[in-house]
Amino acid sequence: QAQLVESGGGLVQAGGSLRLSCLASGRTFSIYTMGWFRQAPGKEREFVAAISRSGAGTYYADSVKGRFTISRDNAKNTVYLQMNSLKPQDTAVYYCAARSSVVVTTTPNEYAIWGQGTQVTVSS
Repeated sequence: QAQLVESGGGLVQAGGSLRLSCLASGRTFSIYTMGWFRQAPGKEREFVAAISRSGAGTYYADSVKGRFTISRDNAKNTVYLQMNSLKPQDTAVYYCAARSSVVVTTTPNEYAIWGQGTQVTVSS
């Protein structure tokens, strides 16, 4: 089973950008559908973006559509989340997650493997 490690979080002003990375261990990264989720204090974990095994299919929450871009490099076992035009309401711990299925889903409980999370703070 793969292990996931996120990086790239930090503090940024509103309107700024960050790129999150999620590195997966193991040789079978391409079998995983990958997702990014976030959780703000006192709130439930919510879907941000997901990408199919090949990278051909991408899906976004309405709140980030047009501002965030998910991508993956299967040769590097890495999935990325490019975040532009950041807003204070984007502040949260961001998690990457993997599921060994061709079906892309936005439901956190359907992802079996999770990283430890990386904090993103957007100041106004």
